[in-house]
Amino acid sequence: MNDAAIPDKLLIAIGGNATHPEDIEGTSAEQAQIAAETAAALLPIAMLPNQLVVTHGNGPVVGKILMRQALTRDRIAPMPLDICVAHSQGGIAYLLVQAMENALREADNDRHVACLLTQVEVDPDDPAFENPTKPIGPFFSEEDARAVSEELGWLMKEDSGRGWRHVVPSPKPRHICDVSLVQVLARRGTVVIAGGGGGIPVIRGPKGVRRGVSAVVDKDLTSAHMANVLGIETLMILTAVPKIAVHFGTPQQRDLDTVTVRELRALHAEGHFPPGSMGPKVEAAIRFLEGGGERAIISDLQTAVSALKGESGTHVVPDED
Repeated sequence: MNDAAIPDKLLIAIGGNATHPEDIEGTSAEQAQIAAETAAALLPIAMLPNQLVVTHGNGPVVGKILMRQALTRDRIAPMPLDICVAHSQGGIAYLLVQAMENALREADNDRHVACLLTQVEVDPDDPAFENPTKPIGPFFSEEDARAVSEELGWLMKEDSGRGWRHVVPSPKPRHICDVSLVQVLARRGTVVIAGGGGGIPVIRGPKGVRRGVSAVVDKDLTSAHMANVLGIETLMILTAVPKIAVHFGTPQQRDLDTVTVRELRALHAEGHFPPGSMGPKVEAAIRFLEGGGERAIISDLQTAVSALKGESGTHVVPDED
């Protein structure tokens, strides 16, 4: 890779589609294979001489954990949502740590990969608790969604024309707990996997006492916040499409190559990026640049390396003036 394309510090946010695509059953073997494919795609980046932090989504997995609990609730006491997030964070990160280290070893590279179980503080008065918008779990038809809602009491909403999903509160991240540990490991050359699923949502009480809350923090917003705190100059958000587009899915669709914060904010205000899909990624890119970041890249896993080189993907840059 061209040295000019190598950022000294890089945070990669892997979307849920890169750990649990919609078209799989979700078996452990499938997820291990997908983790291996993810590691192979990111290997050229993991071998670079820089500080690398990786975050990941958990929407499909945490939704299935909830569904599993619902189906066994008469026999096994269900866990609250924050513990479900912790379970998904640990399970996904385990597969990614193992897959990335295996890929590095096969390439005769001795770089280490480590996971930090991450709590993220949120505001207990965040309006998101009164207006759940974060889709998790599998897609349902409208008829099946209505039946699930009646049986389990879940709030179901239509998700960008793809079907109906369970939605939960998604408060904004305020503080990444123990972020200094991420920094220490990254500076030592370890690939650090942290903030999985947006982090385990907690609120902070008197004397710094924390407790979990029922929510799922958006992983892209957590990633942008973490990158700003760590002074990372490049944020790469990997999703299901190679570029951001306006008028997505219509004959007028137009992909965006390079866009300024001001231009992207205006397009967001026009309603081009739905809240359940591309919206949080766009918001995260804007927040990252406004917080001092130098470049945000939105791309897909398959083109991550070429996007880092500037050859593909959507690149969000600071305003010129």
